[in-house]
Amino acid sequence: MTTAPSPEIPPAVLLGIDSMQGLQAARILAGHGVPVIAYAGRRGHHATFTRVCEEIRYAGSSEELLADLERLGRTLTSRAVLIPCIDGKVLTISKARATLSRWYEIVLPEHDVVEMMMDKARFLRFAEENGFPVPRSRTVRSRVDVEEAATELRFPMVIKPSYRSTRWTSHTTDKAYEVMHRSDLIATWERIQNWADELIVQEWIRGGVEELYSCNVYISRQGEVLASFVARKLRQWPVDTGQSALGEECRNDVVEELTLSLLSAVSYRGLGYVEVKRDAVDGRYRIVEPNVGRPTGRSAIAEGGGVPLLYTMYCDAAGLPLPADREQTYTGVKWIHLRRDLQAAIVLIRRGDLGLWEWARSLRGRKVYAVFSVRDPLPFVLDVVEAVRKGLRRGRTR
Repeated sequence: MTTAPSPEIPPAVLLGIDSMQGLQAARILAGHGVPVIAYAGRRGHHATFTRVCEEIRYAGSSEELLADLERLGRTLTSRAVLIPCIDGKVLTISKARATLSRWYEIVLPEHDVVEMMMDKARFLRFAEENGFPVPRSRTVRSRVDVEEAATELRFPMVIKPSYRSTRWTSHTTDKAYEVMHRSDLIATWERIQNWADELIVQEWIRGGVEELYSCNVYISRQGEVLASFVARKLRQWPVDTGQSALGEECRNDVVEELTLSLLSAVSYRGLGYVEVKRDAVDGRYRIVEPNVGRPTGRSAIAEGGGVPLLYTMYCDAAGLPLPADREQTYTGVKWIHLRRDLQAAIVLIRRGDLGLWEWARSLRGRKVYAVFSVRDPLPFVLDVVEAVRKGLRRGRTR
């Protein structure tokens, strides 16, 4: 039996609970007493076994999701705050905002800004035309384009999709592939060329993962920066071009100023995130990519560091009083995805790039967790079980 949300506290409706950032968002908002209704596209995903949601609903396609959001909206006793948690849902909600705004509070940039910042090729063109530092890149659609990129750009490089569609994610969970020389680039392109409509070849920004910084912000509908939080990666999985496994909050005014300058240039509104890497050779900072209109894995570390970023967004959208403390005070909190970090550590130790004692030292200090929770343990347990099963299947295949 579903418990009806309190009419005094507007519910948050999360799209994409079947993701790490969706699970974190649900836990954060529920921890502030917000009733959470969540949507998932995949039954059986480990995050759907969380205990913090009032209700979890399922919708496979965008059409099913929009139809069910309308049905849900008609039953709500107060306007809900609608929060997409994965890229595909951001696009879906942005396109349908005129209809959905009858029942939901939605805080997103203008639709053209959403599309431009989610399309890596369009974003790179915008950044170059407006003087924002990005790595040298080429868009490739043919073998000729790839060969020209191999001649014009400096190795090592990365090759990645302009947009990570469901077609891409049906083939791989990797965001990009590092290539060290010409033949490697051509072979990788030949293998992945049909996974996306358009691919990007980009010069690798020199330096280790510790040079990767991020700034998360929330900007109100009136254009006021209500919260911001800077952190950096310490490890990622996969280890070369993956997602964060261990990170820590830090102070980096250059990264924050670059983020706010970029978002100001597009009159940005809502939750925003910009990843920036410092080149270890020339010391320059270059934008890697933005994330648009959704919580990221950094939401939990911001919360742990005393900046209730996601709750600030909810309160502002719902017309409730804002949290009093929203300034980053640099307490040294860390964020860890336990399974990913163990996988990354094993690979790095085998390579000789990380010592066992060094890994143990890196885990010291106050931490917040990506998936693990003592109060809500089942998603973590099932995530580990599924990872073990996948590892065994790969082992049998090999």
